[in-house]
Formats: sequence, C-alpha cells, structure tokens
Amino acid sequence: MSTELETILGRKWRRPPFVENPVLRWGLIAGFVVYLIAAYMTIEINWSRVYEGLDRGAAFVLAFTSPDFVSRASDIWAGLLESIIMTVAASVVGILISIPIGLGAARNIAPLPVYLVCRGIVAVSRALQEIIVAILLVAIFGFGPLAGFLTLSFATIGFLSKLLAEDIESMDRVQAEAIRASGARWTQWINYGVQPQVMPRLVGLSIYRLDINFRESAILGLVGAGGIGATLNTAFDRYEYDTAAAILILIIVIVMALEYISGIVRARVQ
Repeated sequence: MSTELETILGRKWRRPPFVENPVLRWGLIAGFVVYLIAAYMTIEINWSRVYEGLDRGAAFVLAFTSPDFVSRASDIWAGLLESIIMTVAASVVGILISIPIGLGAARNIAPLPVYLVCRGIVAVSRALQEIIVAILLVAIFGFGPLAGFLTLSFATIGFLSKLLAEDIESMDRVQAEAIRASGARWTQWINYGVQPQVMPRLVGLSIYRLDINFRESAILGLVGAGGIGATLNTAFDRYEYDTAAAILILIIVIVMALEYISGIVRARVQ
C-alpha cells in the first residue's frame, strides 16, 4: 500500500547530503574519526595529577558557599577599583578613537586611500590577541595599570571600528542620499544622514565593549597589567579559594549590573 502511495504521490522529500558522493562522504567521516583518535593518543595525560586536582577543584567550588571578603579586603577593593578605572578610561579613549577610524573604514563614505589605511589599522588591532599585547606592553612599560589601559584601548579600537564600519556600510542609503541631495556638507551629511542610523547600535556596542574590557582586565592582571587579576592570581597561588571565590563573585555582580544598565541605555536611545 505504501509503495502504491509513493508511486502516486511521489517520495517524501529529503534534504540532499552535504557531500553527495557516498564514498567520499564516508571517507571523510572515517578520516575525521582517525584524526580524533590520533590526536587523543598524542595528548599526554597524567591521570594521577588529574585525580589530585579533583580535590582542589571540589574545594574551590565549595569555597563559593563561604566566600571571604574580609581577610584581604584592602587588596580586593584596591584591585577592583583599579580595574574599574582602567576599564572606564580605556573604553572612553578606545571609543573616541574608534569613531573616526570606523568612519574611514566604511567603503561607502570614505575615499579609497583613507579606507585602506583605516582597514589596515582595524586588521592589525584584531589580529593581536589582548594577552599578547599585554605581555608586550608590560615588557615595555613595566608592571601596572598603564599596560592594561593601553591594551584595552587597543583592543577596543579594533572591535568597535570594525562593527561600526560594517553598520555604516549596511545603513539605509535613501535617508543618507536625501540629506546629501539637499546640498549638505560632508559633516552635515554624517551628522544628519549617518549618525541617527548608527547611534543606537554604537551605544549598545560601546556598553558591550565596556563589559568585555572589565572582564579582560581580570585576565590581564595575571600577566602584570594591573587590575583585580593580580589579586585573583595571588589568591590562587596561595590556595586561598575563599578569597578567590569572593573576587569572582564581585566580578560576576559587576558584569550583571553592566548588562542591566546596557539594556536600559539601549532602550532609551532607541
């Protein structure tokens, strides 16, 4: 009966496989499985060390039930304040520099030479990971928040400039061309034709980058670039898991607060 229905109505549609040749498809699957097995065989795992680490991991997780905010309160609050100052300063400087670079990196509003230079700046900034830049700047300027500030500013430029340029390139051309057709100068065209379309996204991205910079400041402190990360690293080195848990709880609370503020600001701007 089912065969007769398939003959009358046709067979049920099935999505074609990504690789149509079955020999090639199964060969790729087999090769991938062999690669995973070979990769696993090359990993040296010290199971006794893993077993010892389970106790420390359990102790760290249990420390969140009794975090210690008192024993090293002065170090925690000093590092937290340094992270906040470093984050805000780097975000402001990075955003201010990102706006002209983002305008220059948008092909639909910038001449070709300016576009190529700005895109090169964006590419260099995005190619270098924050921790690598921080290690380099610590070697140049020494330990402290200056290296962290410069690192976060550098990362903000690459992040925000690229997304701003892409937003400008995908904007509604009709509104921008209407402003240009009225005889507006270039600055007026940017102010009235481009800025209203990208401002909500720019504000949202700026607050999002502020959030990222605060979290990154904790990581940069591990390499001596200032912030709460140095205190966190010291707590781990001393196996003071209750202090480390307190620091991580504070970081989580601040990130959640920034997320809440971000939602309010985006709603107001839009």
